[in-house]
Order: sequence, then C-alpha cells, then structure tokens
Amino acid sequence: MRATVGDRVVIASAHTDVPAREGEVVGVSEQGEPPWQVRWSEDDHESVYCPGPDAFVEPRQ
Repeated sequence: MRATVGDRVVIASAHTDVPAREGEVVGVSEQGEPPWQVRWSEDDHESVYCPGPDAFVEPRQ
C-alpha cells in the first residue's frame, strides 16, 4: 500500500457502534510506503502509522 501527502487514511471498525478512524497523510518516504506520518481528524494529533488489513487510502482530490 502506498500513499502521498494529502491522501486520507481510513481505518474501518469491526464494530457497528464504533466509527471509522480517519486522518490525513502529512509525511511519507520517497516511495510512499509505510510508515507514514498521519494527522488524525478526531484530535489533530500526529503519529507514525503503519496500516493494517483494516485500513485503506483515499487519494486526495
């Protein structure tokens, strides 16, 4: 999985009462491979993130 700065990362929830987690990719390696620096939308904090099988990337528009 690859990403570019500005893409949106979405982590789906396995539970119906828990919303998906979303964030904006703000930093990537030269190849766009993980880990990525992500700014999370729920509280604007940034962290290094390695996506799991429940994550997908929505390209910026």
